[in-house]
Amino acid sequence: MPQLVGGAHHALSVGELSERSGVAPSALHFYERNGLISSERTSGNQRRYRRDALRRVAFIRVSQRVGIPLKEIRAALDSLPEGRTPTKRDWSRLSRLWRSELDARIAALEHLRRDLDGCIGCGCLSLKACRLQNPEDTLGDGGTGPRRWEPGSRDTYTGVSESPDS
Repeated sequence: MPQLVGGAHHALSVGELSERSGVAPSALHFYERNGLISSERTSGNQRRYRRDALRRVAFIRVSQRVGIPLKEIRAALDSLPEGRTPTKRDWSRLSRLWRSELDARIAALEHLRRDLDGCIGCGCLSLKACRLQNPEDTLGDGGTGPRRWEPGSRDTYTGVSESPDS
């Protein structure tokens, strides 16, 4: 229940918001600079947060915990009418949108884990056969020799130049 001070809802200082949310004041300031939460200033130029900032911070933290980048979290919060605090229905809608991206990340990590298990089993890190360093022997298409470490060469798997100048 919101506290009433002089007939108005008690706004939270950054310390109070930090204590209640478990988020460091520096992180709260970062969220504010990036438009994820907002505050008003007192006549003494101190930040004061509306109590619904607690729910927004919880939304941000849970979203981050499941791997959603801050840019997408901000877009999600910006999509809410009049910058209101997310509701349970909002979370359900947004989590459905993020589910396919999370499923793709999980599949990629599972694939990496399978490859890593195979690598640990062989232990050789052979560029010819290693599923981590040379998936499907794509580097072998360029001929024999150390394709990844030749100056100016391009890694055919990642497309990244291996040149020290790049």
